[in-house]
Amino acid sequence: MPQKQDFSLQGRVVAVAADRGHHFSKPTRDSIILVEGHGVEGDAHAGPFVRHRYLARRRPLLPNLRQVHLIPSELFPSLLEVGFEVGAGNLGENVTTAGLNLERMPLGTLIELGPSAVVELTGLRTPCVLIDRFRAGLKRQVLSSAETGPAFKSGVLGVVRAGGPVVAGDSARVHLPSSSYRPLPAL
Repeated sequence: MPQKQDFSLQGRVVAVAADRGHHFSKPTRDSIILVEGHGVEGDAHAGPFVRHRYLARRRPLLPNLRQVHLIPSELFPSLLEVGFEVGAGNLGENVTTAGLNLERMPLGTLIELGPSAVVELTGLRTPCVLIDRFRAGLKRQVLSSAETGPAFKSGVLGVVRAGGPVVAGDSARVHLPSSSYRPLPAL
């Protein structure tokens, strides 16, 4: 069984983004509002039932475990080193963080964002073919070759457990689950 990892329990929000349409990238905003059980207000992926276009066509009444997409800003410099200039919102994330090793956090981790919002982590974001349509060859860069780490380096997904506003500069505080460590599944 995997052992519990060392995590920074304090980080910050670098940027926030939302888009009403189903586009790969999301424009950054001054602020977003997280709505409990729903997601990011005004975002195409918000709602109680699955909004991912592929899944929604096949199983429209599945619960939406992808209400919010978070990504660590630390990914961007490593992509730049191999020739891919990527910034906040470019990979479709709603919240860009700094100081948190998101992909290594266990299932059920709670992240407090700003004064009142809370997101519960439900899985790793699985990179699809759209990432290569955004930048050819990028998908290969976000697949992990490490045997002991997460399978993907393209952020995490979660559900909103408590609503509230989130802006760049807000704190991001981690609360690990008290139960046994379970790595995030790919969604």
